[in-house]
Amino acid sequence: MHPYELMVILDPGIDERTVAPSMEKFLGVIRTAGGEIENVDIWGKRRLAYEINKQSEGIYVVVNFTASHEATAELDRQLGLSEAVLRTKVLRSDELIAQRAAQAKHEQAKAARAAKVGA
Repeated sequence: MHPYELMVILDPGIDERTVAPSMEKFLGVIRTAGGEIENVDIWGKRRLAYEINKQSEGIYVVVNFTASHEATAELDRQLGLSEAVLRTKVLRSDELIAQRAAQAKHEQAKAARAAKVGA
């Protein structure tokens, strides 16, 4: 079992009241496989950085959960089959933490170089 973070972008044409029940249906895959849903955060409708399927907005949902790799792969597969889902991204939380640490280290090095040039 590993900690994961899932981001789903849903079609903005669906009713926002149906987002939570439909996500619960998808997350049932994790629960039946013995995983645990820690947090479901529905951000609501946001503007996309670029158009996806001719849509300029999407409904964002972020889910933190603990599950096996197989259950996570099945969840991602089922989300990919849904017409209401524009995009998904699943990250293992430990990889996400390492990614953010590397980015912070890069930013510190950049700031140090800028301070040297300015001095």
